[in-house]
Amino acid sequence: MAIKPDKIHNFSWEGVDRKGTKVAGEIKGHNIATVKALLRKQGVASTKIRKKTDSIFGGGKKIKPIDIALFTRQMSTMMKAGVPLLQSFDIISEGSENVRMTKLVNDIKQDVAAGNSFAISLRKKPEYFDELYCNLVDAGEQAGALEALLERVATYKEKTELLKAKIKKAMTYPIAVLLVAAVVSSILLIKVVPQFQSVFAGFGAELPAFTQMVIGLSEALQNWWLIFLAGIFAAIFLFKNAHKRSQKFRDAIDRLLLKIPVVGKLIYKSAIARYARTLSTTFAAGVPLVEALDSVAGATGNVVFKNAVNRIKADVSTGMQLNFSMRSTGVFPTLAIQMTAIGEESGALDDMLDRVATIYEAEVDNMVDSLTSLMEPMIMAVLGVVVGGLVIAMYLPIFQLGSVV
Repeated sequence: MAIKPDKIHNFSWEGVDRKGTKVAGEIKGHNIATVKALLRKQGVASTKIRKKTDSIFGGGKKIKPIDIALFTRQMSTMMKAGVPLLQSFDIISEGSENVRMTKLVNDIKQDVAAGNSFAISLRKKPEYFDELYCNLVDAGEQAGALEALLERVATYKEKTELLKAKIKKAMTYPIAVLLVAAVVSSILLIKVVPQFQSVFAGFGAELPAFTQMVIGLSEALQNWWLIFLAGIFAAIFLFKNAHKRSQKFRDAIDRLLLKIPVVGKLIYKSAIARYARTLSTTFAAGVPLVEALDSVAGATGNVVFKNAVNRIKADVSTGMQLNFSMRSTGVFPTLAIQMTAIGEESGALDDMLDRVATIYEAEVDNMVDSLTSLMEPMIMAVLGVVVGGLVIAMYLPIFQLGSVV
């Protein structure tokens, strides 16, 4: 029976160095005795060592895809510099400030040290390393060029996450502003409008239709605000639940997103960029085209492209050229098809696909910048109409006060 190694913890320490100067810092180790030994090797006589407690919120920040991209880049850099694989894990583990990331790296290291390959160790963590990532690392190990493949994977992950971040940036800003507008409008309807309503009660004249509508909305919100709020949360919960459980619902949402003006075009171009980037990376790694298309289908992020890639895979497996199959799907733009054809004819398919990815990533970047610039005045106009409309509705009766008197 194998003995499970002690868990690595963070320790804060204070001590005196060889010159008699007081020093302090943090260090990772299995226990206090190990930490004392490590400090002694560094010429530090420890006077105080204290184990740092983990966060009450799960012991560290959640591991994000960008953390995996950074891990891959660090592994690539160190292996290219000639640092052994196990030592690379140690260096990354000690340099990470995220407790969960440290644990993940240590788990992988222990699995590799037990005799498993790097790819097999990664496959045991599918929540962090997808099939594409593991396949590329496996190809690198088989070809004896792990550092080169890790560099390709790192570039792929970095560019993919950068693309996702740009799309999130385009979507987050207007949603955040509209939420603020909804909150401000609700406060006005619940707290401010009733004050005007008590003033209007003594006018003795019929209020304008617009004012009556706003007062009616205010009364409904005052009486039923809890139900409105519960309805919103219920709708969000049902949407998330349906999106998680129903493949048909997810597919319908994917198709709908592509039809939304401006946003659909942004998602379309980002899917083309992901398709080209993923296929370029896998094909350049020496993965056969038909097998590479398996990974590409899931990486596009949209069911329309996933179905198209699956059709392409079936066509290519029967001997059809990639560019002909792409054209037959009716999904891919002419530029991507033509550059793919040139790549197939010249024997530089991975290079041409990389250029396609670069072109469409740049287009997505420009669209995000343009969309953000366009959204700012539009959102300000929406805020002006909503808040200004409420103010006008409240002051219309006052403007008509002269005729009442």
